[in-house]
Amino acid sequence: MTFDRVNALNFNKGNGGKWNPVVDNEGNKLPHVGVKKGEKGFPVFLTIFSVVNISTKERIKYDDWKMLSEQERANYNVYPKQQIYSVFNLDQTNIQDARPELFKKFQDMCEIKKPLVDGEEYTFPPMDKMINENLWICPIKPVRGDDAYYSISKHEIVIPEKDQFKDGESFYSNLFHEMNHSVHSEGYLNLLKPTSFGSKEYSIEELRSELGAAVVASRYGMVKNLKEDSAAYLKSWLDVIKEKPEFLKSIIMDVKRSTNIMTQRIDKVQLAIDEGREIDRAQFVADDYKPGNNINEEKAAKMPERAISDTSEAVLQSETLQEHVSHGRSR
Repeated sequence: MTFDRVNALNFNKGNGGKWNPVVDNEGNKLPHVGVKKGEKGFPVFLTIFSVVNISTKERIKYDDWKMLSEQERANYNVYPKQQIYSVFNLDQTNIQDARPELFKKFQDMCEIKKPLVDGEEYTFPPMDKMINENLWICPIKPVRGDDAYYSISKHEIVIPEKDQFKDGESFYSNLFHEMNHSVHSEGYLNLLKPTSFGSKEYSIEELRSELGAAVVASRYGMVKNLKEDSAAYLKSWLDVIKEKPEFLKSIIMDVKRSTNIMTQRIDKVQLAIDEGREIDRAQFVADDYKPGNNINEEKAAKMPERAISDTSEAVLQSETLQEHVSHGRSR
């Protein structure tokens, strides 16, 4: 929460818009909550979209725009605006001690639904279904072997079988890395170009894919196990980011775009599972992400320099990133 949002928990808006102190059922004023002294906030990005009709200049809500057909969407321009907020973890406040019932409520709201565990087999149903029914943007082929890679020429992902990894989390997190590569390919984000192993372009692509895999893994409650061959490349970029924080600007935007594609697909498959319905693959593919969806990406790239600098510093201070870079592991 932001600093102001934590303080707002001490008040309720009454009649006439007046803010009154929160009280219990007996009318007693509840204990004051706030950010603990000396705590520092962490910068996060929030993207807000303005949707404007090209002809009439009428504005509609972004959620309403997403419900339109592709033909109807073509009548609108979508302008993303990046905003940055400094937020605090619940543990940086006194909420747990002062108002434990409120702390429990927030915990329940933010609980991550982790993948299922079937005996000792760690499973993630939407990904399993995606693999078995060929529902990703390219075939995913688990094979007996030692290599995990995305083939540009064949437009397919090859990955060792799940039981070859130390656990299911490692299997899925490594797969997320290769899925990021596939989304970067021609016809999607057009970021992935044939290049030589160890080149600057290669290491930039590894940086994008590792960070993207970490974002997706975190969303679904998994630990991102860093690929050993990526650790050195990530570590080499730490110095570059320190010297040129603006370098992170394009990387963050690329990661956001690729992970949005991935999580949207995974969530759609999970929804089908929850509703007990089969997926029509032909229709599923027809609804696939297509580049050039009229979002003004030029404006999206113009993120505030202050936001870039703040985020870069936060990334550099991340103990998790430093640990992963220093102790990369695959299977």
